Amino acid sequence: MTTAFLTRYAQNEEATRTSQLCSTKRRLLPVCLYDKMNVRGGKNVNKYVTGAVIRRLREDKNMTQEELAQKLYVSSKAVSKWETGRGFPDISLIEPLAGALDISVIELLSGENIINKNRHSNMLRCKLYVCPVCGNVISSIGEAVVSCCGITLPPSEPEPADAEHNIRAEIVEDEYCVTLDHPMTKEHYISFIAAVSDNGIQLVKLYPEGNAQAYFKINRVKKLYAFCNRHGAFEKI
Repeated sequence: MTTAFLTRYAQNEEATRTSQLCSTKRRLLPVCLYDKMNVRGGKNVNKYVTGAVIRRLREDKNMTQEELAQKLYVSSKAVSKWETGRGFPDISLIEPLAGALDISVIELLSGENIINKNRHSNMLRCKLYVCPVCGNVISSIGEAVVSCCGITLPPSEPEPADAEHNIRAEIVEDEYCVTLDHPMTKEHYISFIAAVSDNGIQLVKLYPEGNAQAYFKINRVKKLYAFCNRHGAFEKI
């Protein structure tokens, strides 16, 4: 084999190894750390920690740029560049940076320092988060920062049930039979119905072309929720 052939072969092997390494690294890192990512439907989501957030959180802890730099094993000039918008912390520093500022990674990226005031874990104060990409439903007892599919989700804010989203409940033996007269097409449907009590949540996921109906144990139910994929959450107390 010629020298030129061996050189090209070595270059190809090196390129292959580099590509595999980058691909593996990207798979291992949490999706929420990427400053730009593609999600279903071609929508771009831009989310990365900003200098203003770093500065605010650092000052809230009465920490100097030099003290933060020492915790991260970087120079104070690097921290200054981040805070003035002349650079970004490397993705490998995001988790240590969140630790140094005493918040979670998601809070750091969202720029929100969440304090849950629901200390008594009252389920009636629970919040529901619905992912617009995969349809996942996540609940929390009070304030939280929730992320799914690379998106920081706002809590759903239920409106009183109206004529188009009328939530009816009938007692059938020891259960509530909850129904809605609502379209269940692929384009417009009720994605879930939930019953909330002071000690838990019962949730039934629904799907297009099915029935807008669910059964729940009556025990201490105080609120009923229904979520329309077009119009959001509705409640009946």
